[in-house]
This record gives sequence, structure tokens and C-alpha cells, in this order.
Amino acid sequence: MNTISCIIVDDEPLAVKLMESYVEKIPFLELKGSFTSGKSAFAFLQENPVELLFCDIQMPNLSGMDLSKMLPEGTRIIFTTAFSQYAVEGFKVHALDYLLKPISYDDFLTAARHAAKVISEKPSTETAKDDSPKSIFVKTEYKLQQIELDRITFIEGLKDYVKIHLDDGSDPVLSLMRMKKMEEQLPKDKFVRVQKSYIVSIPKIEAIERNRIIIGEDRIPIGETYQDSLYEALSGNSLLLK
Repeated sequence: MNTISCIIVDDEPLAVKLMESYVEKIPFLELKGSFTSGKSAFAFLQENPVELLFCDIQMPNLSGMDLSKMLPEGTRIIFTTAFSQYAVEGFKVHALDYLLKPISYDDFLTAARHAAKVISEKPSTETAKDDSPKSIFVKTEYKLQQIELDRITFIEGLKDYVKIHLDDGSDPVLSLMRMKKMEEQLPKDKFVRVQKSYIVSIPKIEAIERNRIIIGEDRIPIGETYQDSLYEALSGNSLLLK
């Protein structure tokens, strides 16, 4: 595995020391510096570009989120924070991962390995243009759970919760989130809202029969006000319409 150059950015000295100790244990990471402010990290990166940042989000003057928007295209970022509400915003800037404090070594290592895999891949020109998210993070009980978008069949709204149904037969994932917020996270070319309480994955649709969407054993009703947006989303897709 090729060595990956990285820096640590966090305004908490103890958090910096902890992550430095983790980096020292991982042979494919090469630490180029540690910084307690976004401004000092940005100044360093102007002259010393690296491949990966482990970066806190909530910092004074220049936040980690703002810093991430100023990075060169080839620099990847893993966010570290104590606040779970930043997960959605983090994936809007295509962060590789999101580590919730207190960060364990196992979680840190898993994120580093994921980064190494992504950085080592040589994407084709066509793949490089596709910067749409491949997964989302949702809060379940006391943790953040990553869900690959390709696994989702449909999402069901239950008052203040969403129920995410998956294609592998496992139990649906329940998360405290409004449907509108969930809809904003999902790529429009892969998901469409078909009723007040349902969002479906377009590739998972098997057929439409009697104003209901068929996905496996499930029958999902199509709301009258959502019909136009559904069929617009389906244009160009090969579906069996009965």
C-alpha cells in the first residue's frame, strides 16, 4: 500500500495528540503536520499539499467545513467532530468519512483504510466526473450509521422518523429525521418522492401497476400530486408499465 501524506487539524490539543498517536500506529500514513486552527492549516497547505486531512469541523475563525471548500481537488478529507448534526453537511462537500468523538482507534483505522482505497484508485475520466454521493449517514439510536445508496429500495415516513428499507432483507433502519430533510440528501437522478410518506429508488422499481410501484413484495402508492414528477424521473428508464 502506498504511503499517504496527511495532516491533523483540531483546535483541541488533546484531540490532536490522540490522533497523532493513531497515525503513528498506521504504517501507510505519513503525518506532515498538526494544526490547532483552520487558518494555520490552510497556510501550510498552500506550500505543502497533502493527500488527506483529519479535520475538526467546529473551529474558530475558519471552520473545518469552510476549509474543506478551499482545498485542491485532489485533497481528501475525513471530518472529526463531537456534533452529529454536521454529518449531512459533511457529505455535501464529499468528505470521505465522518468520525464522531470520542474517536476509537478501530474507527480511525477503518476510516484511514477507506481513504487509502479511494486515493489509490485511478478513476476514469467518466468516473471522475461523477461526484454524486455514494452513501449517507443517518443517526440511529446513539450512533451514526453509514448506508450505501445502492442498498436502499424505498424510504417510508413515520411522523418525525424515516424508515429506510434495504434490498438485502435486513431489518429497516429507523432514524429520527423528517422526510423533507431525507429527500434533500438523496441524488435526484436515483431517488424520487412518489407520495407524502414515500421516496423510492428509481433503479429498484420493477413495475408500476394500478397506480402502485412494485418493488419485490412491496406495493407503494403513488400520490396524485407526485405523478408528474415520477414519470419525468422515469423518462428514459426501461420499466414495465402495466
